[in-house]
Amino acid sequence: MRFRHTDALRSDHPRLAAGALYTTGVDRTADVGPRVTEYTARARARLAGASEGQFPEVLAWRRAFARMGLKPTQYRCASESLLRRLRKEGTLPRIHPVVDLCNAISVAHAVPVAVLDADRITGPLLEVRYAHGDEEYTTFGGDLEHPAPGEVTYADSAGHAHARRWTNRQSGHSAVSDRTDRILVVTEALHDGGTDTVAEVLETIARELTAHWPTTPTTALLTSTAPEFTLTDRPLSDTRAP
Repeated sequence: MRFRHTDALRSDHPRLAAGALYTTGVDRTADVGPRVTEYTARARARLAGASEGQFPEVLAWRRAFARMGLKPTQYRCASESLLRRLRKEGTLPRIHPVVDLCNAISVAHAVPVAVLDADRITGPLLEVRYAHGDEEYTTFGGDLEHPAPGEVTYADSAGHAHARRWTNRQSGHSAVSDRTDRILVVTEALHDGGTDTVAEVLETIARELTAHWPTTPTTALLTSTAPEFTLTDRPLSDTRAP
């Protein structure tokens, strides 16, 4: 299966920096608590000096949402929502060890990190693209929605929408669960220096996954000249850690 952002989306958002990671063998057994604590502590330290709405990483997403016709304070990117919750409640939700770890890394770097159950994605292609309006999005409560035409979504070959409003909400259809073994992780940034941030986030997630599970992740930075990532259980010569 291949993952990519469409040329049209990249053309409209030329500062997009993106990276993808694929791995197998993750489960609920790992104890990621100490690492989650460390990464959230980094985020708290930064929040002590400024609210998340002042972070350049968040401001870049707010500008992008505004250009897409969305109210930035009504629809927030995932990292802003997590930072806001951390600031207000002092903790992040505990869902699944791999999700908890990625959420903590997300707030530490203030950029969205999506974790999808790869077995719930219908190939051969998963694209971040503008919706046609007939895609099906499953909420975490099990309800079906249709992204509005022109809305940015993660759409697979069967028409499943794995996100609403780009980085605003993931889908319950491909959410990580106790049955999850294979995951696709995507991180995206729009701020100046986003490529370096994405590379650091990918490297950090790969290192933490390897430390907590018997797995060997493959990662790649995605660019306009190398926009695709192939999910494979065999190492590829062009799939590399940043």
